[in-house]
Amino acid sequence: MSKKKGGKRLNKKQIAEMLQTLFQQHPNETLSFKQIFKALKLDTHPTKMLAIDLMEEMAWDDYLSKVSDNSYRLNQKTQVQEGTFIRKANGKNSFLPDDGGTPVFVSERNSLFAMNGDRVKVTYMARREKHIKEAMVVEILSHKRDQAVGKLKVEKDYAFLVTEGNIFVHDILIPKKKLKGGKTGDKAVAKITQWPSRESKNIVGEVVDVLGKEGDNNVEMHAILAQYGLPYRYPKHVEEAAEKIEPGITPEEIARREDFRDVFTCTIDPKDAKDFDDALSIQKKGKCWEVGVHIADVSHYVKEGSVIDKEAVKRATSVYLVDRTIPMLPERLCNFICSLRPNEEKLCYSVIFTLDDEANIKDYHIAHTVIKSNRRYAYEEVQDILMGKDGDYADELRILDKLAKCLRERRFKGGAVKFDREELHFDIDETGKPVRAYFKKSNDATQLIEEFMLLANRTVAESVGKVKKGTKGKTLPYRIHDQPDPTKLEALREFVVKFGYKMKTAGTKGAISKSLNALMDGCQGKKEQKLIETVALRAMMKAKYSTHNIGHYGLAFEYYTHFTSPIRRYPDTMVHRLLTKYQNGARSANQDKYEELCEHCSDVEQTAQQAERDSIKYKMVEFMADKIGNEYDAHISGIQSYGIYCEIDENHCEGMVSMHDLDDDYYDFDERNYCLVGRRHHNKYQLGDPVRIKVARANMEKRQLDFVLADDHSKSR
Repeated sequence: MSKKKGGKRLNKKQIAEMLQTLFQQHPNETLSFKQIFKALKLDTHPTKMLAIDLMEEMAWDDYLSKVSDNSYRLNQKTQVQEGTFIRKANGKNSFLPDDGGTPVFVSERNSLFAMNGDRVKVTYMARREKHIKEAMVVEILSHKRDQAVGKLKVEKDYAFLVTEGNIFVHDILIPKKKLKGGKTGDKAVAKITQWPSRESKNIVGEVVDVLGKEGDNNVEMHAILAQYGLPYRYPKHVEEAAEKIEPGITPEEIARREDFRDVFTCTIDPKDAKDFDDALSIQKKGKCWEVGVHIADVSHYVKEGSVIDKEAVKRATSVYLVDRTIPMLPERLCNFICSLRPNEEKLCYSVIFTLDDEANIKDYHIAHTVIKSNRRYAYEEVQDILMGKDGDYADELRILDKLAKCLRERRFKGGAVKFDREELHFDIDETGKPVRAYFKKSNDATQLIEEFMLLANRTVAESVGKVKKGTKGKTLPYRIHDQPDPTKLEALREFVVKFGYKMKTAGTKGAISKSLNALMDGCQGKKEQKLIETVALRAMMKAKYSTHNIGHYGLAFEYYTHFTSPIRRYPDTMVHRLLTKYQNGARSANQDKYEELCEHCSDVEQTAQQAERDSIKYKMVEFMADKIGNEYDAHISGIQSYGIYCEIDENHCEGMVSMHDLDDDYYDFDERNYCLVGRRHHNKYQLGDPVRIKVARANMEKRQLDFVLADDHSKSR
């Protein structure tokens, strides 16, 4: 056993004092068990176990904060905190601190009627012995939203809006004269005019828009957008402003630009795309290739501070639902004036590269250009040509593909992380009903475009950010991606060891990402592939926009921005404008102003992704609605304490087998190993396991598919 000087064994009090001293010496660090044992020289099992028990007690007393199952840090929080209120339909509300710490339970009586997503101020309540930590809301700082979407219920003397997902404590009371013609069963958007208080628990609102009857495709898609506060109609005055824009290009404008109209240029996009915001050109220059990445010059037409620009700032991104695009810019701009349509002269902002046969950059420059696309390709056409089929400009496309493959290989050698995630897509009929569900995988055609867009984005970021030592780079919105969470990486390492894989969690960024790639390659085609990919993805941080550059971990780029899609992303328009100003000799722009815009764009991007996921869920349920009772082979795609999520192998639709349908045993949820384990019969359900399911229910309103395990599968277990 560990001993002190004089050979005495360490007792509980001594280890507690050593732990206190250690954490006070490292107040801002998260320390793992391994680091703690090494620092305190605890080298026997009993002393290690005693230290772990003591840290559990210290976390209970709020002296330490538990960061993960095997790491702690000193708790430096004050009694009063600000953060986000998370409302749950089951009453298990919680408070999420601004510093991203562990959520804290808030009972309904201590919630001050806060709504889901509200910013609140709480005070931590005095800890009762053997009770969980609790917080009390003392002030609502701001409401997340003042609108709600739901179904109207109109009675004789009053009306209610029944919201989706029970985001409010009570249904919203609507005075009958504020119904705007809405009837029972209509989906509607209501503005909240009175929040609940200690005097009155009612939420009162007025209908601002009646969307229509439940179940109608347009109504449901608009309801999803409205639920997230995203626009579903384009303001008339903004469209009218777009109509006044002159689409023609004057000879004076052409004279100011580099002319690529006689160079082979093409666009490569999905077959149903209408907004073509990027094009590639290629021509031989001596022993090298000149490749132009040409991007629609949106900022030439959309002036900063204009009516169109203000609407674009608000929207921040185009939203892609299953059956429609909600554009950031008016249709006249995104599909016509700015879109790089074939055989039309278009204004672009371009990065022109001189590349050798191995795609090494010999030279580059960034310039305003004019182009004329020779051909509009769908990905499928290009893929056929790259596979050997004859087609227009086949030689040029194959050279571009060869160069892109060199770029891709170099990127992964440089430490980029391989995550080729499949995306669920639907074929939709003219009424919006899904007729086929399938996964879209990346191929050579999509990767060709991807590599040149990555190269352009990286080059633009370096052109502004990469400056001489001791010189500060000018303000630019970067696309940043932080390193993975170390504790989640360690959990991933411990998890994959069980499948016989090794992984590095310490060392340089490059060493860790190469180790991750080796893991991804190693599990390809194996039963555990999806399971490992899912767990690895959870260890990754989310990419976002910021003027404070920390590099892009996933791409292994020190400098990276978004320059290539200004038709559908506002940060790209910001980058275009700043780049133009800097090329004209302007001083650095106001960093605070652009950081605020970056935060706004990052927030809207997250919200848009949630809406996109909800539209996929809705179409998934709609697709399976006429298949109740059918049985399918599936695999477990998610494990929660309340049930298992299963993805059908044939069509990739996902549903849940609820815990109450697993009635053959009492199951414990093993969160660390992503499985449910039966206490009596030791049945085990693990992420990635094959299962046979039967479709039980398709709830369109909740966008939820319910499965049960097929009888033959239950018996076999």
